[in-house]
Amino acid sequence: MTAETTVTTTAAPEAAGRLLDVRNLHVTYASGAAAVRGVDLAVDAGQKLGVAGESGCGKSTLALALLRLLPAGTKVTGEILLDGEDVLAMKWGRVRAVRWAGASIVFQGAMHSLNAVHRIGDQIAEPILLHKKATPAGAKKKARELLEHVGLPGARADAYPHELSGGQRQRVMIAMALACDPRLIIADEPTTALDVMIQAQILRLIEQLVAEQDLGLIMISHDLAVLSDTCDRLAVMYAGRVVEEGPAEDVYERAQHPYGKALSAAFPRIGDPSSRFAPRGLPGDPPDPSALPSGCTFHPRCPVALDVCATEDQSLRAAGAEHSAACVHVGAPVPEPSAPAVEGAP
Repeated sequence: MTAETTVTTTAAPEAAGRLLDVRNLHVTYASGAAAVRGVDLAVDAGQKLGVAGESGCGKSTLALALLRLLPAGTKVTGEILLDGEDVLAMKWGRVRAVRWAGASIVFQGAMHSLNAVHRIGDQIAEPILLHKKATPAGAKKKARELLEHVGLPGARADAYPHELSGGQRQRVMIAMALACDPRLIIADEPTTALDVMIQAQILRLIEQLVAEQDLGLIMISHDLAVLSDTCDRLAVMYAGRVVEEGPAEDVYERAQHPYGKALSAAFPRIGDPSSRFAPRGLPGDPPDPSALPSGCTFHPRCPVALDVCATEDQSLRAAGAEHSAACVHVGAPVPEPSAPAVEGAP
């Protein structure tokens, strides 16, 4: 259980029928690092939203903020409406009830998220005992059913985490997330460190579960290609802000923000020799969230930045049907970033 964080909320009408509605969310750590800055996101039941960006862009902080799992001293402002109820305004007893039962998280790194000295069946049964008030026998039976639901034999409930493969442990994490029948699942890098075949199996499993149970899904990853294949919509984050958002295929194939273009171009296309022999990248590193540059935070790395970008921040602008981007070039063609030289490329 994490310590209480400082939260500030504002009143707002309930979003009718919306599963999750995040409004103007800001997260600032005790060190002064502004990890999330004015994020607005929405997820409906049965919808899959992908959140993409480099390490340090605020993706995981956003995920933890949704269920108030951030460390003590963190300042959180804005609104996180889950089924119309503001998570930031809840008393701690209500927050505990919402975790697992209202929304649950599949953390990255299953080996580090599971308790090494407890059998996996007991770990899956624990939230069922706490939230569903089940009997020990009933919770044990439910745990075995959940394992079978995610493609593992029920008998594996007696195994310890080290006795399972990486893909099997990730399935255990998904089973645990489903233990109390939540309406929203937040998957933070659910396929990290898994080989491509196991990745595909885990992604198809998540898609199947969302469709069967009409769940809302937020999937977080640095891999724009995976998110575009799995999710309905994509939100691209940079320096704590959403800089591009829209239909998944549209954002991946026709990104309007230079950062979205760079993320998409970082993954070679099968059958495209030019991307294989001359892969494109993005020079530099994301900015320190405690010392952000002025203006558009991407301008120091942007290949098409204008003078105004160094002084004026850019808000999201319409870039197509249900597609928006925070770039001064939106509404005009954005030149393709020049490809950096790659040693040994023909």
